[in-house]
Amino acid sequence: MTKTNTIPATAADPTMAAGTAQFLTPLVLGLQALAVNGKQAHWNVRGSNFIAIHELLDTLVSNAQASADLAAERIVALGLPVDARVATVAAKTQATAVPAGFTQWETLIRDVIADMDAVIADTQAAIDGLDEVDLTSQDVAIAIKAGLEKDRWFLFAHLAE
Repeated sequence: MTKTNTIPATAADPTMAAGTAQFLTPLVLGLQALAVNGKQAHWNVRGSNFIAIHELLDTLVSNAQASADLAAERIVALGLPVDARVATVAAKTQATAVPAGFTQWETLIRDVIADMDAVIADTQAAIDGLDEVDLTSQDVAIAIKAGLEKDRWFLFAHLAE
């Protein structure tokens, strides 16, 4: 008779994994919404700063998608699934002010920054909450916040006087 050695899918404590998912899931959803709404803004931006804003929004979308992936993969690595389907994102994130059609660049920047501020607030809540749950996941949230704040700065610089 052969002996079968089974290895658990994850070494993570289930309570820690659930706590981590509680804080990182809103980030995944918010970042997915930011990517979709950022692409909407990218397609419809108008005005004298068109090309700069158009290209900057593509960078923001790419960064938001990469950050969502980072947070989602942390949750999955701890043994829990992630639900970031379009319907879930729409149901669990705040509505965007990014309009459906052509919009002047100044308005779009303000709208995208408002979306970013909501995700940054969720990220700070995750950083604070993860301090007592999982420091490795807290590092993920810290990295995401740093990236969001950099992208926000790049957008805001177009409005600053």
